[in-house]
Amino acid sequence: MRLFPLSSSGSTSQTCTALVLSALLGAQVVQAQTGIPFNVRDPKSVKNAAKTVAEKMVSFYTGWRPGDVPGNLPAPYYWWQAGAMFGGLIDYWYYTGDDQFNDITMQAILHQVGENKDFQPRNQSQTSGNDDQGFWGMTAMTAAEDKFPNPPADQPQWLALAQAVFHTQAERWYNETCNGGLKWSINTLGTGYYYKNAISNGCFFNLAARLARYTGNETYARWADSSWNWVSGVGIVGPRYEYFDGVSDSNNENCTKVNHIPWTYNTGVYMSGIASMYNMTTGKEQAAWKQRLEGTIKQAEMTFLPESKGRIMTEIVCEDVRGEKKCNEDQRSFRAYLSRWMGSSVKLAPFTKDLIMPMLERSAQAAAKQCSGPDNACGLRWSHQDKWDGDTGVGEQMSALEVIQNNLVDLVSGPADEKTGISKGDPNAGRRERDKEIKFSHITTGDKVGAGFVTSLILLSILGGAWWMIS
Repeated sequence: MRLFPLSSSGSTSQTCTALVLSALLGAQVVQAQTGIPFNVRDPKSVKNAAKTVAEKMVSFYTGWRPGDVPGNLPAPYYWWQAGAMFGGLIDYWYYTGDDQFNDITMQAILHQVGENKDFQPRNQSQTSGNDDQGFWGMTAMTAAEDKFPNPPADQPQWLALAQAVFHTQAERWYNETCNGGLKWSINTLGTGYYYKNAISNGCFFNLAARLARYTGNETYARWADSSWNWVSGVGIVGPRYEYFDGVSDSNNENCTKVNHIPWTYNTGVYMSGIASMYNMTTGKEQAAWKQRLEGTIKQAEMTFLPESKGRIMTEIVCEDVRGEKKCNEDQRSFRAYLSRWMGSSVKLAPFTKDLIMPMLERSAQAAAKQCSGPDNACGLRWSHQDKWDGDTGVGEQMSALEVIQNNLVDLVSGPADEKTGISKGDPNAGRRERDKEIKFSHITTGDKVGAGFVTSLILLSILGGAWWMIS
């Protein structure tokens, strides 16, 4: 496997040329005085901008170096974010055709599959949550859908890895409290074991829906339906398609109190799953998923692209709290996933294009202007336009990369399936209890949650001091 260092590229000397072109052409060449050249209507310009941002992002990764650990990002980044980053690099190749990161991406993913080939490596077992494992599983699913080059024949294959993650999580579906759902933490001693959060259950729903669409297997579709009904029943999904952070099942609370914090990535992960279910269904069932998808997209615009921010994608909980930035390293990457799954939703549900693309275009234009730090470092607050806010890191680069490269959706054919794909699956991958019957609990009216709001240590650890509530 070819390994090599990657350096950032791009020059601010290009800006004068871009500004002149902008003046001459009148519109759509979006260029800040110190940002990166970006014309949302020119695929070559979009690809060049994505390349500049991607190269800067990969400069933070050291796993390709001899003696370092492939697939891990250095501190302060967590394991899940590395998995998410490599998912972004797979999409980068898919959208641009540039394969310069493919070797390190394949090396990283295969190094992290773990002893049982289900993305549960022993060195992550004490701290890993269902969401951590889920992000690596979704990256494998993306590799299968994008027809990313297959691993060597003696290595686990992309589709089989995604199936393994799904199967291990299906066996963790916890009916003893709240009539179901996945806990945040896998380890019983881990932070969040008594919290059933949107992102863990969203990753599970996302994988179930995408596997159902890819394979045509009804079992995955049933799980997608069941998990959707559960998150809707307990109030993680609100009546106007708000996606709240989670519910507590500690101290006999039985998920009757909802943490109403909205994050972009929660909306994104469900949007992708809903679009997949829309794509594979017909008739009344498809109409129901269409309504959910439209509602999710419109609520995303209202919540995360507010008029006060120029209709530019914003992490409203932490990005600008009384003029201060409160987002932690995880949260700085969240808009990457909303952007990523907005793009895939356009391909899976073409009717969404007119709803989604204006949001991606405006936000990409703003993000390109914010990539005005040293060596084209991208800032956090896109609504500040060309005034770089001083932030830089993997999350900032990944968010800018995804919102920029997803403007290339018209150039790709859309996610593959079993008929058009090249990845081999394994229906038994990850299964420990191969004869276990799938059981679905029914949410009763008494189990449905009102407008409670939990103030707990878990909530404080999630927010890092940021508070938000949608009424």
